[in-house]
Amino acid sequence: MILKENYSLSNYNTFKINVKAKKFVEIKSTDELKIVVENYSKEKILFLGGGSNVLFTEDYDGLVVYLNLKGKSLKEIDSDFSEVTANAGENWNELVNYCLENNLGGIENLSLIPGNVGSAPIQNIGAYGRELKDVFVSCEVFDLENFSFKTYYLKDCQFEYRNSIFKKHKNLIVVSISLRLSNHNHVINSSYGGIEKELENKGIDKPTIQDISKVVCKIRKRKLPDPEKIGNAGSFFKNPVVNMKKMESIKKKFYDIPHFKISDNEYKIPAAWLIEKAGLKGKVFGKIGIHKTQPLVLVNHGGGHGKDLFKLSNSIKEIISKIFNIDLETEVNII
Repeated sequence: MILKENYSLSNYNTFKINVKAKKFVEIKSTDELKIVVENYSKEKILFLGGGSNVLFTEDYDGLVVYLNLKGKSLKEIDSDFSEVTANAGENWNELVNYCLENNLGGIENLSLIPGNVGSAPIQNIGAYGRELKDVFVSCEVFDLENFSFKTYYLKDCQFEYRNSIFKKHKNLIVVSISLRLSNHNHVINSSYGGIEKELENKGIDKPTIQDISKVVCKIRKRKLPDPEKIGNAGSFFKNPVVNMKKMESIKKKFYDIPHFKISDNEYKIPAAWLIEKAGLKGKVFGKIGIHKTQPLVLVNHGGGHGKDLFKLSNSIKEIISKIFNIDLETEVNII
């Protein structure tokens, strides 16, 4: 465990923004985590995982703690289910692949989501009709307020759409998660995001969880830019949720607006559609821009600054508000 000063974070955020941390340390165990927190409790601290959901707008004037906690395990609960536990520093997609190799079903629809395991419960990650909460059992958390480890079960996490207690309370640091997955008789979810069409094209009428994963990966690669090739943090905005009255009002002006009923009085609207309808898809502004095929994604074409991306995001919010009277919420954490 070596403390570094004025350390570049360009390799620790998927936007590839070249900012520096005043101090930086990589930890590989919970013991090291406790030591760092106890020794630097009076300092400004940022805990960083895969950096796939953060936008740095300036140098970080404090200590960045890189959570490189590795390790995963598997235990059978009964003949139908197994529990998988993974530490925060494990790559999420590698965990998905590990589960598929062991024929464990439940997170195949979440294939190829960027980032590490530790950020999964913070965001309650979701894609193609599934969310983490659907298979979540518990997570181990380090509480910065009393320097203690605690277990948070499903009911404790206050999971909502792209939200959780961990997003609301920054003192809770996720160090590992446990998931309940099926050993067999997998429940296949193929009704979302063009999965069924892809399966039909492949001539697959009885898909396995492995088939679902392959199709999801194919769709994601087609729609979303690879962070290794172009700086981005995936979806920058949440899909807005409006009540029935507002939905009816919007439909009067935009009759073709896609929407999905999520409760008796709530509808979810694709933010990507709003941004594209506003004529912003594919726009380039110097070294940054809006992705050419997925308008939910803001990109750094190389050498872009976080402040400029933040300004662009605010401009998009203003335009969407003016045209549709809808307020977009940022999904990415702004630092």
